[in-house]
Amino acid sequence: MKKLGLIGYPLGHSFSKKYYTEKFAKEHIKDIDYDLYPIVDIGNFPDLFANDSSFYGFNVTIPYKQSVVSFLNELSEEAQEMDAVNCITIKYNDGTVHLKGYNTDAYGFENSIRPLLALHHTRALVLGNGGAAKAVFYSLKKLGISYKIVSRSHTNGDITYSELNKEIMDSHPIIINCSPLGTFPNIDEAPDIPYEFIGKQHLLYDLIYNPEETLFLRRGKENGAMIKNGYEMLLLQAERNWEIWNAKD
Repeated sequence: MKKLGLIGYPLGHSFSKKYYTEKFAKEHIKDIDYDLYPIVDIGNFPDLFANDSSFYGFNVTIPYKQSVVSFLNELSEEAQEMDAVNCITIKYNDGTVHLKGYNTDAYGFENSIRPLLALHHTRALVLGNGGAAKAVFYSLKKLGISYKIVSRSHTNGDITYSELNKEIMDSHPIIINCSPLGTFPNIDEAPDIPYEFIGKQHLLYDLIYNPEETLFLRRGKENGAMIKNGYEMLLLQAERNWEIWNAKD
């Protein structure tokens, strides 16, 4: 039995385990197991596969997307630029173990937002500057979209929430929420932006997928904006992980 898994801490409800378990059942894949591996200290990561060569890949979630990099032998181009990893391949050769890190969050985000982009979508506001935002920054640069980071302080961003005004909102028709505000069960929370300046020219994208429509998205929709949650991004990155794990050398 070959093994795949998700590392992070804590690990509660997992989209990844549900997705791959259902995929294996639907496609009659019987020789692979996907499980959760909550580790309190990233230093314990090598213990999972050191004496078990049945592992051939991992997903990585918070808080280890950056700290896991020091345990890897190689990084893909996008993972190297972002210094963040959410997918790892493990290959064994003559007693040596080779780990390579990838970032498929960027692939998922880019390919889920691309079909929604119009000619005027050339500038974006990115709300939050945590680990989740790294894939967004990378993808926006790749798409040729300039962006400003909005944070609670200038230390972590280009502008603060209190500085947002009509001029800034009008000139940045894409607004992407990379903060956890609005995630279930705190569904009554939303980023503190001036929603009255949002109109039909805007595209609001929320990396959150639970709930399906966050307060951030709902308030944008009420003002005529196009909206998108992060569920398709998750699906796309999950399928990309599968392709990477099973690619032939």
